[in-house]
Amino acid sequence: MVLYILIIFFTISPFFPATENPHWFFRTADFVRFQSIMLQIILLVTLLYIEEQLTVFIWVLIASLVLSMVYQLFKVVPYSSLYPRKSTEEASDGHVSILAGNVLQTNTEYPKFLQEIRKFNPDLVLTMESNKDWENGLSAIEKDYPHTEKVPLENFYGMHLYSKVVLQNVQVKYQIEDDKPSIFFDFPFEGQKPIHFCCLHPAPPSPTENETSKERDAELMLTGELIRKIDRPTVVCGDMNDVVWSRTTRLFKKMTGMIDPRVGRGFYSTYNANYFFLRFPLDHLFHTRDLYVGRMERSKNFGSDHFAMYYEIHHKKKTSTPKNPKMNGEEKKDVKELIDEGTSN
Repeated sequence: MVLYILIIFFTISPFFPATENPHWFFRTADFVRFQSIMLQIILLVTLLYIEEQLTVFIWVLIASLVLSMVYQLFKVVPYSSLYPRKSTEEASDGHVSILAGNVLQTNTEYPKFLQEIRKFNPDLVLTMESNKDWENGLSAIEKDYPHTEKVPLENFYGMHLYSKVVLQNVQVKYQIEDDKPSIFFDFPFEGQKPIHFCCLHPAPPSPTENETSKERDAELMLTGELIRKIDRPTVVCGDMNDVVWSRTTRLFKKMTGMIDPRVGRGFYSTYNANYFFLRFPLDHLFHTRDLYVGRMERSKNFGSDHFAMYYEIHHKKKTSTPKNPKMNGEEKKDVKELIDEGTSN
């Protein structure tokens, strides 16, 4: 009986996000799709092993479980190395590299993260969950990264940006919640339009954070609307506290036409760094089609519950920023509803 209940639950729960209910309980199934598929396989094998007689009820359980598994595979396979990968062998007229990581405010292993910075030697370093202690712990890099934007907070949403070169139009914005900052800036390219960066860290839907995903979803939609208004190469990166196959992220990519460089490369799961069996891809980077990502690598564990991600972002030679994708009436309505719901609280 317990086995039947588990099978029914893990058959139905993958469809919870499709209800579009923003409560964390319904959104959690999106995060654990890979783990859920593994459990579905175990449940299927167990059922076939212990059932000596395959009744109509058992066949219904088997068919339902398999269909649910296929549905989940359809969601996640594009982000595995099994999916055809788009070529990144493009002519480049310049690139910028960034190491972006949620360092975990309570983590004090600053030398380990400094070691990752030295290893990758990026043009930009972005930290999330960084407070004043982290600011002091990373002060040694300021001789190489003298151009900074510091937002030290003690609420697990601080953010620091370090750059080797002078940045343009640097802004700290509080798009939805007045204690959750984002950093926007332009990275200059000689002879080219600057690349606009949007660095985000919205709160996740969870029992200990925001009860629903409304604020997170609204921040992503507001950022998408901003991108549609500017005519320049753009990168969005950070700890999004969402998975790329979620409805909100798919809508964001549709409205901006941005590309996820993970497609065909692998999951690059960044959280939880401490438990290999419970990891999700929460830290993302998206870019407009006039850019491409060459090297892309996950950091070593540096004491945080997240891994950091390193990206080399190239500007395609003789390629202009594409026009905004067309959106149908239903998609426009969905964007407006998500923004209204997230900003009305």
